[in-house]
Amino acid sequence: MKWVGAHVSIGGGVSNAPINAAAIGATAFGLFTKNQRQWAAPPCPDEQAQAFKSGCAEKGFQSAQILAHDSYLINLASPDAEAREKSYKAFLDEMQRCAQLGISLLNFHPGSHLNQIPLEKALAFVADNINRVLSATRGVTAVIENTAGQGSNIGRSFEELAEIIAQVDDKKRVGVCIDTCHAFAAGYDWRSPASYAATWKAFESIIGLKYLRGMHLNDSKGEFNNHLDRHASLGAGTLGWPVFKRLMQDSRLDKIPLILETPDDSIWAEEIRTLAEFERAAG
Repeated sequence: MKWVGAHVSIGGGVSNAPINAAAIGATAFGLFTKNQRQWAAPPCPDEQAQAFKSGCAEKGFQSAQILAHDSYLINLASPDAEAREKSYKAFLDEMQRCAQLGISLLNFHPGSHLNQIPLEKALAFVADNINRVLSATRGVTAVIENTAGQGSNIGRSFEELAEIIAQVDDKKRVGVCIDTCHAFAAGYDWRSPASYAATWKAFESIIGLKYLRGMHLNDSKGEFNNHLDRHASLGAGTLGWPVFKRLMQDSRLDKIPLILETPDDSIWAEEIRTLAEFERAAG
């Protein structure tokens, strides 16, 4: 069984997220737990947290079907110690908000070395901050998202993600979210049956499927291996619908949140219905 949804709005309060997800026929959803473009935010009121939990129960969303996303400002790999500490504190706050809301998966971008430190040191900084935050929290898994490799962003390759995981002490609370657009832009091809199989074979041998905790389903406006993070609606980019049909018929992707971050939210319900049809067609 596939859990498919979209990264929905929390406008009017985080408790609206499960309502918005159910309205588009989702069986999973992503969300920001606060304003993603600000460092600080007021604490989540207990009544909002309880309303969120009640809404999830009412609409049939369990914790495993929800993939929260942290702030875009956070850079756990920053070469600047002060900026890195600021990022850690913001990341800790995100983890604590997830715990308060009963969310068990927090997706985050590993960050950027800003061309100021070696890649290996940047990866070590990320792992160190994951270790710190896991030691300070309970019940929430840190889910590292792969990147397109644009600029000085780290996490473009399976090897880089695997190196971060190798340095994390609590392997049970670390995982990976694979974004289809990012992977394609970073040089992992999904388009043919052979290249699709090769991509997952590489993932299994380098990282391990047990670490796959979610996916972002996005078509790509850019060409293969161009390192540009440019999402397109499903079927409207250079990946095309056959890739997403293949994903929906892959049993290895059962029971993890598969989240749309496609740019046109007016067709999310249509995209979700089409993906569900692909899954049903597999029998």
